Amino acid sequence: MDSTYRRQRHNSEEVCSVKWDFIKMSQQEEDLILRMYRLVGDRWEIIAGRVPGRKAVEIERYWIMRNSTHFLPPSSKF
Repeated sequence: MDSTYRRQRHNSEEVCSVKWDFIKMSQQEEDLILRMYRLVGDRWEIIAGRVPGRKAVEIERYWIMRNSTHFLPPSSKF
């Protein structure tokens, strides 16, 4: 196994290992994440380096929640 595969596998396990709470981001953070995603794709470490105070796993979870129909913000749940 090469180190890239291990790193990606570790990140996926880390993302999936804990029950998720909805992650709130400011409008500025959302805009920055969207712009960075368009530039670099799903390279969460690079994006996290541009968003102060946020970790790569947190941004990845936010992205999945924001772009998935399975997650709704707490105020939208029935």
